[in-house]
Amino acid sequence: MKRPRQGVFRLPQISSSPNSLPGFQMKIINLSNNAVLAGDAVVADTPLARITGLLNRKDFLSGQGLVIKPCNSVHTFFMRFSIDIAFINKENKIVKAVRCLPPFRFSNIYFSAYLVVELPAGTLEKTNTREGDILSFI
Repeated sequence: MKRPRQGVFRLPQISSSPNSLPGFQMKIINLSNNAVLAGDAVVADTPLARITGLLNRKDFLSGQGLVIKPCNSVHTFFMRFSIDIAFINKENKIVKAVRCLPPFRFSNIYFSAYLVVELPAGTLEKTNTREGDILSFI
């Protein structure tokens, strides 16, 4: 079986379970400082999964993450918690890091972004992750 190229994901659709992120689990690692951003991350790459995202969740636990692809802007309408957001280009470089975006907000549009990593609020600060860092998805 061929291994997908780095940055190419094909995972099952995310279910609407309010407390879990089912499906293939992967790690998101900041290669610039070797920090683990998420040990339990999944990809939303179908239209339904991308629209649903984190909307049905009551909480977003440390170590979890959601990768939305393709994506260059997000919103937190109807969410119950703040999130950290990293906008990533096709070279897996962070083009914009947004810390603690509260519920009922829009992010800006980042045209150079190819995908978005959503993380629990405080993750970017705790891992010292910033714009220009390179991420690995394993």
